[in-house]
Amino acid sequence: MRGDGQKLWTAAFLLSIIANFFVVSILYLLMTTMALYAVERFQASDSVAGLAAGSFIVGALAGRIFAGKFLDFVGRRRLFLGALIILVIAALLYIPVNNLLLLLTIRTIHGVAFGAASTTLSASVMALIPAARRSEGTGYFAVSNTLAIAIGPFAAVLLVDAATYDVLFLVAAGCALAALIVGLFVRLPERTPTADERMHKWRMRWSDVFEPGALGIASVVFVAAIAYSGVMAFLNSYAQQNHMVVAASTFFLIYAGVALLSRFFIGRIQDRYGDNVVVYPMLLAFAIGLGLIAIASNGVVLLIAGAFLGIGFGGLLPCAQAIAITTAPLRRVGVTTSTYFIALDAGTGFGPLVLGALISAIGFEGMYAALAVLVLASMVLYHFVHGDKKYRQRVAA
Repeated sequence: MRGDGQKLWTAAFLLSIIANFFVVSILYLLMTTMALYAVERFQASDSVAGLAAGSFIVGALAGRIFAGKFLDFVGRRRLFLGALIILVIAALLYIPVNNLLLLLTIRTIHGVAFGAASTTLSASVMALIPAARRSEGTGYFAVSNTLAIAIGPFAAVLLVDAATYDVLFLVAAGCALAALIVGLFVRLPERTPTADERMHKWRMRWSDVFEPGALGIASVVFVAAIAYSGVMAFLNSYAQQNHMVVAASTFFLIYAGVALLSRFFIGRIQDRYGDNVVVYPMLLAFAIGLGLIAIASNGVVLLIAGAFLGIGFGGLLPCAQAIAITTAPLRRVGVTTSTYFIALDAGTGFGPLVLGALISAIGFEGMYAALAVLVLASMVLYHFVHGDKKYRQRVAA
């Protein structure tokens, strides 16, 4: 505990991190294998295979909007546990699926449950973190995301190669069940809606779905997510073209390891010295990493790029989430969290659609160079939406 007397490491906080790891692992276990599964199991075309992977994100966006708006009306614990139960059932339903339409339906439902569970937990855990340690605490919580990013795709490839897709689906169901068991012991802090909120419970204006105060930093996250989607979606293809497959298989482990290490000091620096001290260098590191990928002539350069992306994009995510929470009223934490993750999911999910066309026009190297320039431009965007403002104290509730 620090001298400010505010305790961060409580049982509820630790259990929330564990539960979040299992929830996020479901996304990365299935996202990296679902397109190939649709092709092998149902002879799907490339576009339909992409839809089989992306429909989960579409569902997640809907789940995040619902959770952001209604988590305090439904009850945070009730919504979280209900979503986890659906996650278990949906994962098991992949096994008997016998046609593409049913697969797409289950993927969408699975995504809705994931979005609701993730948003509810991420919003609720902010009440467990002392305000003076919000960036640090958010960074520690995001360690579970980093571990899931590293372990999920790696485990998925091993499971499909050594066993079957049915085993993969059982593991995904097991992750959901583990999250449910842990969630039973987590006492999420509840909040009672105000009389005005209850009066407008079913109103769905723009401001009821998105937090205006968080849209600025969310726009930066959206741009960054588009850039990172180019790595997630196309790095393996790029590596195969340039005979760097071994390095590409290690790339995400390097990325995750560096991102994990960064969580132990970046949040503290942000809490002490402000947002700009960490965000500008991280965006610069992100751009450098993308530039290195564009010019990578061997595996060593590619691995160095992974380290830069770990400190850049990997470090940016929890810092940006802390900024979003700080710039909005406490009573709007659910909508604020939803706004942040919608931007992240939208950039990650829809980025490859645009970047695929870009690759056809200018090649992989040109695409990664263009993304490096895009991230550099996002530094200017950040300056205007947040960098020239001072948000170190929460705005009034």
